[in-house]
Amino acid sequence: MTVMFVNMRRVGYLFAFLLSAAVLGLTANFAKLFLPHINRDFTIFALIPPSATIFAFLWIMQFSQPIVEVTLHFFISILWLAMGAWSADVIGYIQCYPLQGQQLTTKGSISARSYCYEMKVVEALSWTLFVIFTFFFIVLVTLTSRAVVYGRYYAWREHVSQLGWFGELPGYPTEAIYPRAPMYGGYGQSYPMMGGYHVQQMPGHSIMVQPGVNGGQPIVTQVPV
Repeated sequence: MTVMFVNMRRVGYLFAFLLSAAVLGLTANFAKLFLPHINRDFTIFALIPPSATIFAFLWIMQFSQPIVEVTLHFFISILWLAMGAWSADVIGYIQCYPLQGQQLTTKGSISARSYCYEMKVVEALSWTLFVIFTFFFIVLVTLTSRAVVYGRYYAWREHVSQLGWFGELPGYPTEAIYPRAPMYGGYGQSYPMMGGYHVQQMPGHSIMVQPGVNGGQPIVTQVPV
């Protein structure tokens, strides 16, 4: 993963985290006002997508592998899709500004206009997060598949920092920080071609030479035939 992609990933995840926290705050307020008797099913479900998203980010911090992140992105995007669709079904196409009445709660009532505006915000943020996580899913699958094509056959289980952005080779410049996962039998092991060094070809293997990044030294990878 390049430094640019590291920063982009952090910004994207932080943005999604903040939006999820905002939705969780609104839905937690709905739970306080309406549970356990009013609009129970939606109110309970509305707590699940933002809570699952925050938990997923904590999980990703511990297991930063493409296979883990892609799986989480897929399921989280489905949750936000359901959340957006259900929110649209609950609030529909109601215009909020002309509302003058009160919305009943278990503790009394609140302004119907305020409730309508809050539901519109929940709906909008839900669709936004669905699009964001779908984008994360597509980008990560594309970059990981591209890394496999470049010879990193274990890219799905390597640290996600080894992925390269579009137009750049995977594994640079963070290879020294997060070394590649160990390969069984030496398969896929890479060696820098440096002056004064040579690479001994292993039996039953072929040598693949990749051009160096930014004019740097080429990388030699031994792969089984």
